[in-house]
Amino acid sequence: MTKAEMVDAIAENARLTKSQARDALEAFVNAVASSLKGGKEVRLVGFGSFVPVERKAGMARNPRTGAQVRRPASRTCRFRVGDTLKSALNG
Repeated sequence: MTKAEMVDAIAENARLTKSQARDALEAFVNAVASSLKGGKEVRLVGFGSFVPVERKAGMARNPRTGAQVRRPASRTCRFRVGDTLKSALNG
């Protein structure tokens, strides 16, 4: 699902205009990003959790050339699926 398709789905399900749905989606994304940037987990009960993760520097391999390259330390995010969403996917 693309961002535009998500906006359409939000607008239809919440009976909002596309502009309002786009603003709501942007607000959600910004709130999650802000929380993760501050090192805080974002939990949506039943849906899942966005968890900030620190990656250590290390060596990686360029898949095209096979050459080893240094990978700098970085911050990323992991998603842990919630039980309700997991059940919906497998039920």
